Amino acid sequence: MASHINTIFIIKTLRRLAEGFLLLLIGCSSPRYLHQVSGQTMGTSYSIKLITNSNEINRDVITEGIDSILLEINQTMSTWDPQSEISNLNLNKSTEPILVSSQLYELFKSANSISILTDGAFDITVYNLLDLWGFGPNPKKMMPTQKDVNSVLLYTGFDKINLTHNRIQKSDSRTKMDLNAIAKGYAVDEVFYFLTSKHFKNIFVEIGGEVQCIGRNQKNKYWSIGIENPSNGKEQNNYFAGIIYPESGAVATSGNYRNFVTKNGEKLGHTIDPKTGYPIKTNVLSVTVLASQCMVADAWATALMAMNYETGLKMVNNNLNIKAIWILDNQDGTKCIALSDKVKIADPMFEIIS
Repeated sequence: MASHINTIFIIKTLRRLAEGFLLLLIGCSSPRYLHQVSGQTMGTSYSIKLITNSNEINRDVITEGIDSILLEINQTMSTWDPQSEISNLNLNKSTEPILVSSQLYELFKSANSISILTDGAFDITVYNLLDLWGFGPNPKKMMPTQKDVNSVLLYTGFDKINLTHNRIQKSDSRTKMDLNAIAKGYAVDEVFYFLTSKHFKNIFVEIGGEVQCIGRNQKNKYWSIGIENPSNGKEQNNYFAGIIYPESGAVATSGNYRNFVTKNGEKLGHTIDPKTGYPIKTNVLSVTVLASQCMVADAWATALMAMNYETGLKMVNNNLNIKAIWILDNQDGTKCIALSDKVKIADPMFEIIS
């Protein structure tokens, strides 16, 4: 074990020395300027970083483009906006096919495919369940009964909606959709694609902790993305449990340690099992997913929080397009990090801190 740890240390030390030498060589001839755009969207904050060889960019065009994209997505997908397209769709009681925007339709298609891959662990029809348990625009205050849960389950499930020719059809008029577990990732991707279309090569886009990036930062090193060290009731020495240094791609994390409600003295996390209708209870504190699209990483992170670690690990290892990092709560109150097969402790793109 000691020799294995020493080998890992040597690999990472050599990597940092190589990066420092490369930075010294490049830094003398190629200046790197940092441009930042930040703001509020979708009930959270966003931060965008661009690295260029010029100190001047058309900031107005970039800012207006980003704001336009985020505004359109919010007006389409936010359940917190009563005038949004998804809110109007949820209020529509028709069981006939309903024409929706191409943007919303494509997101529904992506969500449906992930629902199939995760055996229903990811499900956008959980709006009423979230509302029932106190998560949503108009939450109930009382602890739901088994009868309440069973009633809502009758019209919950991704099989309750049918997609065809830019139309969505509900099999039950009471079914409502919630896109919060995929919309942020989708927004990250759309902003990222906009910036690449403007020929930027070094990009970091973050919305509410979900990230898509490419290239390198101002110091000509890979971008670094911290995995928050979740509290399990114990004091912790490090704010981050690990750091990811991706060459490119998307990273999204889901956890139950921040967003929760307390009912009858019991703390309940916001991740609902779409099959049982109840908040999940596992030893999984958080899941971080790496993928080529942030929308995919976002949805899979939610899905993996809705299942136990063993089931999730098997699903991820059978999927060539994603990697995952779990933080688990051990029975003795300590925590540990678990990795899918395609993530290795000695991987220079991943560093465990705690």
